[in-house]
This record gives sequence, structure tokens and C-alpha cells, in this order.
Amino acid sequence: MSTVLDDPTLERHFKGHRDVITSVDFNSNMKQIATGSMDSCIMIWNMKPQMRGYRFMGHKDAVMSVQFSPSGHLVVSASRDKTVRLWVPSVKGESTVFRAHTGTVRSVSFSSDGQTLVTSSDDKTIKVWTVHRQKFLFSLNQHINWVRCAKFSPDGRLIVSASDDKTVKLWDKNSRECIHSFCEHSGYVNHVDFHPSGTCIATAGTDNTVKVWDIRTHKLLQHYQVHSGVVNGLSFHPSGNYLITASNDSTLKILDLLEGRLLFTLHGHQGPATCVAFSRTGDYFASGGSDEQVMVWRTNFDSVDYSEVLEQKCTRSEFEPFSHDHKTSNHVPTKVSDATEKSHDFDSHKSSSRSLDQPIPIFSEPHTESSSPSYSQQQQLKPTETDSIPATLASTLEHIVGQLDVLTQTVAILEQRLTLTEDKLKECMENQHKISSQHRSDT
Repeated sequence: MSTVLDDPTLERHFKGHRDVITSVDFNSNMKQIATGSMDSCIMIWNMKPQMRGYRFMGHKDAVMSVQFSPSGHLVVSASRDKTVRLWVPSVKGESTVFRAHTGTVRSVSFSSDGQTLVTSSDDKTIKVWTVHRQKFLFSLNQHINWVRCAKFSPDGRLIVSASDDKTVKLWDKNSRECIHSFCEHSGYVNHVDFHPSGTCIATAGTDNTVKVWDIRTHKLLQHYQVHSGVVNGLSFHPSGNYLITASNDSTLKILDLLEGRLLFTLHGHQGPATCVAFSRTGDYFASGGSDEQVMVWRTNFDSVDYSEVLEQKCTRSEFEPFSHDHKTSNHVPTKVSDATEKSHDFDSHKSSSRSLDQPIPIFSEPHTESSSPSYSQQQQLKPTETDSIPATLASTLEHIVGQLDVLTQTVAILEQRLTLTEDKLKECMENQHKISSQHRSDT
């Protein structure tokens, strides 16, 4: 079943930075947006029109990366001045600072529990820190060129990094070992992020491509050659069904990962689009560019497409192969939409991406008694299939799937708690060892 999606619309834009926007992120409460810029400033923009933005000054050089903590109570920033700052996003804009690397800090990112930070740098290293007291934990050192980006997996057990050595590396956080190196990019890798399910990663490169890999089989799942310029950033929709990208060709592109095709091309920025991010709910996305503007767009995806997906995304664990027609469909342009800000009209069109050599993953979702089929399920269901199953059997199967869903969530929570307990126990043992060593040295 095919679902028609409305074109995204430009809701508003913010102007206040005095140089290229390097990074953008939404607060989880949807009331604020944080941006970083080459002008060395961080700005916190309020979504309410009557509230002005705040400029935070403290870094002595360009701000390369910003991110809200999962709770929204902190903002972290990374800078060319080799430091990382943690800010309280209020009027005062208080911050703590620590020297993180011996080179430009290209990216900084929170773990999903908000307790840990991962940084990457031109000194070729990735470092992990505690948020509380900004204590250094360990570094990862196998890249042989600048590391542009590093992110935690949703469960916090893995780290992925992207580098100018043209590789993407997957690391085990506990063993601190490199699990795998992905080497298919022919240029520098500017950005990388985990799919919300944690089962795959997407990368953006200077070779103008976007690639999606399965981190378990290490296979290339999807390859998009849809931009005519360097791809600077990307962001997964919280449902995991869509991916948005930002490029030097001045466009943003939204990709349908279920069908492996280009959905929309958005023209708004005058010059390179440098960064992009979906909001935590997926209703909005924001982009920044070399034109010093921050644009906020309404996604306009039908809520039926992903409301259940968002509720159940923690249980998603598998990609299923999906037979894909390798023929490229005809280009079907839609009308040019008149955006809210008339000076920033943009075009959108739907077209197919280039043919793929790998199966397209389907992000299949569990179907409980109380929920209607999600978007991915609607595409797979056929009348003949549903009609051939007796109602009582279908109800029983749905109940079983629902119970399995609950069990899966319970096991996931128990695993997370066990990991946290192990980490706390390890920390206690290390502290005990230090106290014993200090006591022996004193005596």
C-alpha cells in the first residue's frame, strides 16, 4: 500500500549567527534549538515566536558541534579551540569547560542515558568522558587522519566514528577494540550516525554519497548518489523509516529507507547546507548553512506512518530483505510549494534513487492487539493474506506477538540495568584498588 506524503514546509528561519552554521540540535521538549557556528558562538533559539534567542560566548574559536542532553537540561559544545563546554541553556548561559584534545574538537555527543560524552578530534583520536566532573575515561586511537564525527549507539555499547582517512570504524565501548572498519567511501567521511534501532549506520562523504551499512553483517545495505556536491550531514527520522541529508549542492534531501528511493529535494539555503537534524518526535527538522541561516521545517509526514513506530521503536531489532525493482522509475515532479517565509521558496520532487545492488531493508514492527498496522506493515499486508486467516487465529497470533513484544522490552531493560550494574561495580573496584594503593604508599 502506498501512502502519499505532503511536502515538507518551511515554518520559520532564524538569523543571528555571523558565520557558517556548523551544527544544529533540538531540545527534547521541542521548545528550543541549539546551533553552533564558525563565529565562535552558540545560540539557543526559542520556538515560540515572541521569545528571542540567546547568544552564548565562551569559546575562543569556531564551534564545530552542539547537542542537547537527553533530558534537555544541558547543551554540550565542541570547538576549534580544543575545548568542550557544558552549558545550562538559560538566560545566564553558565558553562564549565575542559581541554579535551590537542587539536580541533570536531564533534561531541551524549550517550542515550546522558551520563557519558564521546568526542572526536583532528588529533586523530576519539575520547570518552563522564558528564559529571568531565572525567576522562579512555581514548580510541586507530584512525590515521582527522576524526570528523563520533556517536554512541542507542544502547551505549558501541561507538561509531568517521574520519578523513576515508574509513568508518565501529568500536566496542567495553573492550575498547575496533570491531570493524568500513572502507567503501572514496573520499573523507564527514558524518555518521546510528539508526534508531541500533542495527545499522548511515554515513555522509565528500565523494557525494550516502551509504547505509548493517553493523552485524558489515554489509552495505544502501548506496545513494543523489547529491551533486559533498554531503555534510545527515539525520535519521525517529521512526527509522527516513533519512535526511545536507549537502554543498545547497539542497536537503529526504530518503525513504523502506523503498530505497529519494522522496524530496528541498531548496532553501543560499549556498552549502552544512547541517541538519530531525526533532526528537520527527515532526520538525532544522537545517543550517553557509548563508548563516537556521531554517525550521515541518515534516508533514502523515502521523499514521510512524506514531506506533515511535512507541515501539525500542523493540525493533531486525531488517528483513525486501525484493526491489531495480528499474529506475520516471521522475515525477510535484508542485513548487510556497513556504511560510516567501523569500525562501523551495522546490520538492519525488524520484527514485539509483538502482541498488543490495536488498532494501524493511524496518518491520511488532503488531499488538491495541495498535493498528504501522506504515511498514501497511505496505506488506495484502487483502488476500488477511482474508485467508480466520479471525480467531489472527487474534490469537496478535496476542502472542504482543506478549513477545512485552518480553523483548523487559529483556532489553534488564540487559541495560545489568550493564549499568557491571559498570558501577567496576568503578567501585577501581576506586577500592586506588584507596588500597594509596594506603600502602602512605604506610
